[in-house]
Amino acid sequence: MRRRTGRVFAAAVAAACVFSVVSCSSDDDSGSGSTGVAEGSGTAAAGDPIRVGLFNPSQGPGTQPGVTTGKDAAVEYINNQIGGINGRPIEVIDCGIDQTAPESTISCANQFVQAGVVAAIDGYNSESQAAMPILTSAGIPMVGQIPFNTATGAEAANRVYFGPPAAAFLVGFMQSLKAAEKESLTLANADLPQAHQVFDTLMVPLGQQLQIDVKGVYYPPAGPNYTALATTLADGDPAAAGLMTSANENNCTKLSQSLRSVGYQGTMFMAACTEFIDTMGAQAVGAQTYSPIWQPPALESAPEEVKENVQISEQYVDEAGGSGGFYAYGMFATLVDFVNGLNTAGVTDFTGPGVLAGLKGLTDFQSFAGPTLTCGKETTPNCTTEMLLFEVTGDNKTEPVGGGYITPNPEVLKMIPGAI
Repeated sequence: MRRRTGRVFAAAVAAACVFSVVSCSSDDDSGSGSTGVAEGSGTAAAGDPIRVGLFNPSQGPGTQPGVTTGKDAAVEYINNQIGGINGRPIEVIDCGIDQTAPESTISCANQFVQAGVVAAIDGYNSESQAAMPILTSAGIPMVGQIPFNTATGAEAANRVYFGPPAAAFLVGFMQSLKAAEKESLTLANADLPQAHQVFDTLMVPLGQQLQIDVKGVYYPPAGPNYTALATTLADGDPAAAGLMTSANENNCTKLSQSLRSVGYQGTMFMAACTEFIDTMGAQAVGAQTYSPIWQPPALESAPEEVKENVQISEQYVDEAGGSGGFYAYGMFATLVDFVNGLNTAGVTDFTGPGVLAGLKGLTDFQSFAGPTLTCGKETTPNCTTEMLLFEVTGDNKTEPVGGGYITPNPEVLKMIPGAI
């Protein structure tokens, strides 16, 4: 359940134009139609669209439906409010992939080459590495927020990620646990190769270094028996328990409810989810989540330079309908950062190499809903290592642990290829 806001930007940023961007297809009318925005309040894009591809995990058992919501909301905002890319509309070639089938990612990469896209957007695809040889050969950069695939995140060539490496969230969270003198942690994840790799190569050695007893639990990608999983997670009463990552908000809501129903009273760690906070009310207090960006439940704590943007993203995501939560806000921010980054860099060469050079040249760039970014490092595709850890403090309200951004220990990150 999401609360529709309509409170701060109802007149200025209401979205009324309907976009039809479906799997492996595009809408030739991108940027046209009535916007529902007060006349003169925004700038509409015009002219030939600039095409980008989107690897959208909308197929198979590990779907992330918020990606579609965030994409629809971002296209509306970009094309009808901020004037697109250099005045031209963005057109998203949305290709559905199955995270349990790398061949679907390969198929989408080939379709992006045929469509002549200038970049491919990584919609939190754990099999993104399967696309890199095809994209690199065609001169098409991969652009995203977090490389969920460790191999993709291990190299800097032909890719840019606006958020921190995936490892940063787990390092930051475990640093916080240690600081709070909590020394046991059990985390669950879908039974996929990437999940095992992250746990075995990062969580176990990091736990040993921080002297935290770390355990991993796996469930079928199609979804767990939540009561059974909660019982397993709560076994031994670890100081913290929950999800390492979550494909969708439903997992977090059902698991957090089940954890409370089996009597677990420790710190629930619910990955990047937000909707369980609204659903559970007071029972969610004390739970923690991570994020590369500020999200609506933490609006009161957000710095002034991003507070208005958080409200904008909430308004547009609400108007787009569909699934909300982290993946919606994250995809919205990714696409807007992509556009704002190209505009800030003054890119006029809308080819893959031109786009890549523009994004890699960004320095002290204020991201839409997160920290300032400096991209183009030789050893990492990520533009920052800073992350946010939120704790639920009240009814649909979170506050950042430590008061703001957390910088994971760089000496630990150096142990992880491509993290720093």
